[in-house]
Amino acid sequence: MSGPSEDHDRPLIPLPAGTRGLTAFALALGTFMQVLDMTIANVSLPTIAGNLGVSANQGTWVITSFAVSNGISVPLTGWLMRRYGVVRTFVASVTLFTIASFFCGIAWSFESLIAFRVLQGAVSGPMMPGSQALLMSIYPSSRRGMALAIWSMTTLVAPVAGPLLGGYISDNFSWEWIFLINLPIGALSGLLCWRALHDKETPTEKLPVDWVGLALLVIWVGALQIMLDTGRDADWFSSPSIVLLAVVTVVGFIAFMIWQLTEQHPIVDLSLFLGRNFTVGTLITSIGYAVFFGNVVILPLWLQTQLGYTATWAGIVQAPAGLVALLFSPLAGRLITRADARIGASMSFIIMAAGLYLRALLNSQATLFDFIVPMLLQGAGVAFFFVSVISITLDGITPQRMPAATSISNFLRIVAAAFATSISTTIWDNRASLHQSRLAEASSIFDPKLQQALAGLHDMGLTDQQSIAVLTRGMIQQAYTLSSIDYFYISTWIAVMLAGMVWFTRKPRIASGMAAVAD
Repeated sequence: MSGPSEDHDRPLIPLPAGTRGLTAFALALGTFMQVLDMTIANVSLPTIAGNLGVSANQGTWVITSFAVSNGISVPLTGWLMRRYGVVRTFVASVTLFTIASFFCGIAWSFESLIAFRVLQGAVSGPMMPGSQALLMSIYPSSRRGMALAIWSMTTLVAPVAGPLLGGYISDNFSWEWIFLINLPIGALSGLLCWRALHDKETPTEKLPVDWVGLALLVIWVGALQIMLDTGRDADWFSSPSIVLLAVVTVVGFIAFMIWQLTEQHPIVDLSLFLGRNFTVGTLITSIGYAVFFGNVVILPLWLQTQLGYTATWAGIVQAPAGLVALLFSPLAGRLITRADARIGASMSFIIMAAGLYLRALLNSQATLFDFIVPMLLQGAGVAFFFVSVISITLDGITPQRMPAATSISNFLRIVAAAFATSISTTIWDNRASLHQSRLAEASSIFDPKLQQALAGLHDMGLTDQQSIAVLTRGMIQQAYTLSSIDYFYISTWIAVMLAGMVWFTRKPRIASGMAAVAD
């Protein structure tokens, strides 16, 4: 007869070692495909907009439509998995996402593409939390650090691979392939998961649908996502439409919270936030991912718009971070089963801060190698960050509540990424305008250095107007360089703050303690 410790160390979904590895790979593929799709279209927007005959501003709806429907569907994952089972919900989500990707790839107009992107985002909600919950279930408690490492690798590599792959496809192939490449990945992921897990479904409950809670969720999350995606182009709160969206978001959120706290069968389990580790861990995860994602957005913008990099080469600059994260995540997974995860989390933010600080020391004359060195540190930092902080966040969560916990934490992380995208670009532009005005104030037509520069340009055959245009372009480039440096410094200090914030959590119960998850 097995002892208690042996029972605790059994996976909730027992699989043979070989099958478990293949299933983990299939689950990771599902996560990779969704995260990849959230970033791959970004660099292809100009191509898509041009080919479908719409403006660049209209083209951003390719991103917004997906983000809105995905943001609404992710919080529903906990309810869906309790109602229909984790395995069925995840496999159905992967299958429908793959089908929606096919329709995106054959879209015949801009309107049809947006409709299929809405469908794609809506059905993709359970993919990320579902893969996380299932990975935690197929591994024994003593190896759940490795399960988190596998999940983290795909979550970290995909945002870096997305711009690289999207840039390459845009430069060399038709834009439709940024969606069609999902077909073999989705088919393989869904097939392998169903073959391994279809007879090992989790318990289900016949839960009533909280229609009021669902309606309020759709209202406030939809308004929030549209506000974040369109706010920058609309000049934020100087636009009446953005003010209206902000009011709808706040009022809808308050009404949603009140309803969920008083509803007998809420669509989102807010009682999870009574746990200190879940609350603080989710907050740290959200802020940390916002820092990571904001820098994923700003760096290629700086490289492409100011330093002359193509989309492909901007992706190559970021590739080392993904490769290092891929290499270090298994090590991080092993370490958290043997040491306090808070140490790993603090170490991760210190490494991230070091990489961000080195990036803040760069200038417009930096070489490719100069950019790659900070990216190596970033890759190592985020590898330990995800594995350690998620281990802290999910500490003590029972199997029955794991789907709800992973869906809420992933939802808030996605919202944080949306905030980071909007706020980072706004800060970048505003700081660049400030630096440009200061540089203009500090220069004068009577400045000997400026006169010397103009004389040099005249010697090259440029007219006065052409020479001034060249100098103005150089001033703009310098302004955006200073703005980028400001943003990297801000990110550095946030990472340092998070390194200390980790210690407001309780020491997680690893190995033997993580068996609490299996109780």
